[in-house]
Amino acid sequence: MKVLLINGSPHKNGCTYTALSEVANALEKEGIETEIFWIGIKPIAGCIACGNCERNGKCVFDDVVNECREKAKDFNGFIFGSPVHYASAGGAITSFMDRLFFSDMYINNSDTFRLKPAACVVSARRSGTTATFDQLNKYFTINEMPIVSSRYWNMVHGMTPEEVMQDEEGLAVMRTLGKNMAYMLKCIDAAEKAGVPLPEREEPVSTNFIR
Repeated sequence: MKVLLINGSPHKNGCTYTALSEVANALEKEGIETEIFWIGIKPIAGCIACGNCERNGKCVFDDVVNECREKAKDFNGFIFGSPVHYASAGGAITSFMDRLFFSDMYINNSDTFRLKPAACVVSARRSGTTATFDQLNKYFTINEMPIVSSRYWNMVHGMTPEEVMQDEEGLAVMRTLGKNMAYMLKCIDAAEKAGVPLPEREEPVSTNFIR
């Protein structure tokens, strides 16, 4: 079993990475393989609703988004990390997740993310964390992904990685998240081995309110 942790910060080894690393360490101790995937600092275009993903099976912008979606097929769980910018997720990770999940949703019968556990972690100097936390969780619910919780909202505080390491409560939340993710993955694996079928997939229904 493997978990992909996506670092949505422009700083490869900054505060968000520090939080994700704490989660990864807890997962590794539970026997779960991990990989931290950095989205980088190159510009990431937002979704332009062109429909290429539905027609051709991938986003028209062939960049880190398509790279991550291909990689994600081999993973069983996901954790997305973002810094807080203006009380919301960073612009790069927002564009990244918009296209990642939209493209996967419109590829017929894709199982890249469906029914795979997910969580997010957020990093801030001071505030805006709960708004960012709410924003990121919405990607998971629209894609049928069970959300893994910790014993508090998944956030750390600090201006630098060294300050994050002083946030003892935040780090404990990260470790608990890792343990809970590992437990859910093991439960899913046990269910599969016991022959418990996945929920039947219904064809999507789109209802417009303007007639």
